[in-house]
Amino acid sequence: MYTIDLAYVGRGLHEELVAYIADQEGYYTDEGVHVALRDGCSWDEERLRRGATIGLGRALLSRLTDGVPWVALNVNTYSPLFWFLARPGLTSLADLAGQRLTVHTPHTAPGCFTRIVLRQAGLDPERDVQTIVRWPGDYGMDLRRLRDGSIDAALVGSTMAPEAVAAENGWQILAWVGSHFKIPTVGVAVDPTYTDPDDPAVQAVVRAHRRALQVIHNDPDTTVRHMRTFLGGHTEDEVRAHYKTFIAPYYTTDGRVDLTIGDNGITAVAAELGVPATVTAAEFYQSATTAP
Repeated sequence: MYTIDLAYVGRGLHEELVAYIADQEGYYTDEGVHVALRDGCSWDEERLRRGATIGLGRALLSRLTDGVPWVALNVNTYSPLFWFLARPGLTSLADLAGQRLTVHTPHTAPGCFTRIVLRQAGLDPERDVQTIVRWPGDYGMDLRRLRDGSIDAALVGSTMAPEAVAAENGWQILAWVGSHFKIPTVGVAVDPTYTDPDDPAVQAVVRAHRRALQVIHNDPDTTVRHMRTFLGGHTEDEVRAHYKTFIAPYYTTDGRVDLTIGDNGITAVAAELGVPATVTAAEFYQSATTAP
């Protein structure tokens, strides 16, 4: 049996759902590969690049800013699962002007995507919004600070169903990042310096993940059952509604990517980072491409 380390670099459904389904449904075993799922959230790039990673957004930023030659081999979704959750009285992104917003750091993938969306709404994230940078986690502290009024809004991820949390607390969802900015963000990537993209273990993982993507589209009950592992604070109806709204319509069926979406995303990220767009979608998404 082949072996490989596969690291996630964020927490929640966005990063972990496809790999979790592949593991729990026995697809890795079927493909003859032992996968060690690793928490790489706090790993530096040198350690992360020694194995495969789920975080395509982080891999892309690393390639653009540090020249690490990551390549993506499978793509789960173009729609980043992050939301702007706000206190009552705020109803649009434009209302964030002058408000206190907790966000990821600018040179993380979600932080970069957030700032792109804010600029699309006509806001300079460094001058028009009181951004409070915090380390990614389960967003529990963000919810506490919204409740006690010490912040006005938070950029939260997929450790919760934010529409259910908003309804429970009388809050607002100002925007879903995935509806404003498209970029292939999670899947499977490797650094060819250390891992051959054609390595049998890597290709086995890719095949297992593509089977898991089929489950997401063809077996809602199984998908919702696995989602409840991540969303233990929600009812089954809330989890099913989240699946229907944010998961099923937006995950790929075969792990492949539209090159036009990829190029547009790379251009936007490079501009936000203030670096040249030194890689094309065809170069970065080497084994996961389809014609636009």
